[in-house]
Amino acid sequence: MEHKKRASALIGVADYTVILTFIGLLSAVFGMLQAMAGHFRIAICCLAFSGLCDAFDGRVARTKKNRTTAEKLNGIQLDSLCDVICFGIFPIMICTLLGVRGIPGAIAIGIYAVCGVTRLAWFNVLETEELYSGVKGERVYHGLPITSISVILPLVFLLSFAVPEFWMHVILTLTLLITGILFVVNFKMRKPRLRTILAMILVVGIAVVSILLFSRHRVIPLSQPGDDGPLIDVITEDEP
Repeated sequence: MEHKKRASALIGVADYTVILTFIGLLSAVFGMLQAMAGHFRIAICCLAFSGLCDAFDGRVARTKKNRTTAEKLNGIQLDSLCDVICFGIFPIMICTLLGVRGIPGAIAIGIYAVCGVTRLAWFNVLETEELYSGVKGERVYHGLPITSISVILPLVFLLSFAVPEFWMHVILTLTLLITGILFVVNFKMRKPRLRTILAMILVVGIAVVSILLFSRHRVIPLSQPGDDGPLIDVITEDEP
């Protein structure tokens, strides 16, 4: 059996086929730390970069022609586990710190989380069935891919330049709610070709550059005395 291989120093697959997946994961973890410190511009950029890594990690993996079944299965599981962090937990953290709270916020976050993991679990099932059957499936997604949040959230974040804080909270809440529901709605969406991916990268890249150049945020300290409001407030203002 392919999975009964000689013992090695490390478990799992350690070759170039997983490099981009791990880079995307590390970008998300670094972005979480930046979000907690109030550096939302950097956090949004990290989310977009994680999405960029995910767009090409499968292409990189397929360049290795002699992958075993165990290596392919490892790639399927690894991709989804990293996606839970990069495009599940990370966006939720960003939106929460940006003001998505209260009962509506909790409902939106809960739905997004449940729909996200449901989608990824079903993706693993479909990919595993395809691997063992040897029959290539259609070049379509069933529902909105969870990685789409790495495109949606940076574009939504641009609205913070012009939209009042309260309405920005509403928009972020609706973004999580609607995006989460679309994860599990069973419609077919054609997988983008390289030209489409490059066009999306250009659009998100412009958004990221705009965020880096023009967005101004400061964070009220978590332990500020006498603060009876939200722990973290995001205020758009010009830096001195």
